[in-house]
Amino acid sequence: MSEMADAIRELTQEKGFSLDSVKQTIENTLRAAYKRTFGTADNCIVTFADDMSDVTVASRKTIVDGVYDPVTEIELEDALKLSPECELGDEIDIVVDPKTFDRSAVSVGKQETHKGLNESFKDKLYNEYKDKVGEIIIGYFQREYNGNIYVDLGKVEGVLPKKYQSPREVYNKNDRIKAFIVDLKRISSGLQLVLSRSDPKFVQSILELEVPEIQDKTVEIKKIVRDAGYRTKIAVSTTKEDVDPVGSCVGPKGMRIQNVIRELEGEKIDVLRYSDDPVVFIKNALSPAEVNRVVILDDEKKTALAIVNDEQFSVAIGKNGQNVRLANRLCDWSIDVKTEEQAAEMDLTEITTRRAQELFNNAPAAQVEPEEISVIADLPGVNQEVAAKLKDAGYEDIEKFAVAYENGELTGLEGVSAEELEEVSKIVHNTVEFVEEEEEENSEAAPSEENTAEEEEEYFCPECGAKITLDMTRCPSCGVEFEFEEDEE
Repeated sequence: MSEMADAIRELTQEKGFSLDSVKQTIENTLRAAYKRTFGTADNCIVTFADDMSDVTVASRKTIVDGVYDPVTEIELEDALKLSPECELGDEIDIVVDPKTFDRSAVSVGKQETHKGLNESFKDKLYNEYKDKVGEIIIGYFQREYNGNIYVDLGKVEGVLPKKYQSPREVYNKNDRIKAFIVDLKRISSGLQLVLSRSDPKFVQSILELEVPEIQDKTVEIKKIVRDAGYRTKIAVSTTKEDVDPVGSCVGPKGMRIQNVIRELEGEKIDVLRYSDDPVVFIKNALSPAEVNRVVILDDEKKTALAIVNDEQFSVAIGKNGQNVRLANRLCDWSIDVKTEEQAAEMDLTEITTRRAQELFNNAPAAQVEPEEISVIADLPGVNQEVAAKLKDAGYEDIEKFAVAYENGELTGLEGVSAEELEEVSKIVHNTVEFVEEEEEENSEAAPSEENTAEEEEEYFCPECGAKITLDMTRCPSCGVEFEFEEDEE
C-alpha cells in the first residue's frame, strides 16, 4: 500500500476523520496547487484509486483546430497521439504530474490541506460535543491564566472562567476537575468548552446521579438556588404520597447528600419540601430556621412577613443576609423576617382581616357566615402550635375560647403564655367580631332594656386595657390585681 494510503488510514482511524472529508481535503489541496500553476482549476480532474492507494490529477482539454488557450484546449494532431479515436470538439483528460507544480503552488496546497483538515476536525468535534451542553464532564487541571483555569479534556480544551469558579476551591496541576458544560465555542486550535462549577444545574446534575428516585421521576427537583461556595437550597416534591422527597435526597444516614457536599468542597446544602401554598413554602425555604408563622402582606407584589423567636432570628437571616436572600430567590417572594416583639409593634389588623376575607371566597366581611369558621386552628395567621395546645385543653371552639379568655379561665394554661393568648384573642376580635354582631341581631330582634343596660356597662383593665368583668380579681391579660368599690352617693 502506498504512502498516501497509509496517511489516509492514519487520518481516518487514528485521528477520527471521515473518509469523505479526507478525500475532499486532498482534492481541494491538489486543485489549489493546480490553480496556482495554471491560473484556473475549472478543468482540473482529481481521481482516487478504489483502494485509496493512489490519486491522479488530469487537465480536461477540448480538442480544437487552432489552440487559443493551451490550458483548456489541445490541437487535434496532438490529441490523436494520445487517443487515435478522438475528434474535433471532444474532451480529453491529460494526466499531470503534481511534481511539476511550482514551489509556490505546493505551498498553497499545503495551506489548503491544513485549513481543510482543521475545519474538518472542528466540525467533527462540534458535532460530537454540541449535544453535551448541560452535562457533567471530567478533566484535569492544565494551567491557570488571568484567574481562568484551563482543563485538559482529551480531544478538546476546557476553560473554567473565574466567574464560574467556587471561591472555596483551589486547584493544583493534574488535579481532577468535574464541571458542568455551559457553552462551547470554536477557537483556532479546534473547540473550547466553557465549564462551570458555580451553576445551580451543576448541583442538580450531581444530585441526579446520586438519587435513583430523581432518575425514575419519583422525586422532582422543583428549583435550586445557590450562593456558590457557601449555601445551596433545593426544593423537591414527589409524585407518590408514600415517598419522602427530602429523605430520598438525603439518603440513609445522609450518605447521598454527603457525597454531593463532598464534591462541592463542604458547601452547605438545604433540601426542603416544595409546596404550592406560599405560607408553607416560605416556612420551609427559611430552613434551618424555625418559623412560627408567615403573614402574606401582598399577594400581587408577593411580599410576606416571617415571624420567628428571638433565638431563631439570626438563623433565619443568615450570615450577611444569605439565608433569607436565597429563600427569596427560591420562592420568588420578598420575605421580611421579624421577631415576635418586632411583629407586635406592627399593625397587622388590616392584613389579617383581608386574608380572612380572601379565605372565604373573597366575600365582603359582612357577608361571611359564622359557621364557615368555628375553630381556632382555622383563623388566618394564628400560631398552629398554640391552636393545638388550646385544642388539647378543650378550647378549640372560637366562642368557647373567647368566653374563657374574658373570664380569665385561661390564665396559667400550661404551655401557652399570656402573650400568645392575647395574640389569639386579637385575631379572634379582628376576624370574627362582625359575626358575633350579626348573631346578636338575628337571635334578639328586640333586646330588653335590661340587656341593653348591661351591654353599655363595660369595664377595662387600667393597666393594659383588656376587657374585664365585675367578678374578676385579676386581669386575665397582664395579671394585675384589682378590686371593685361601689360609689357612695
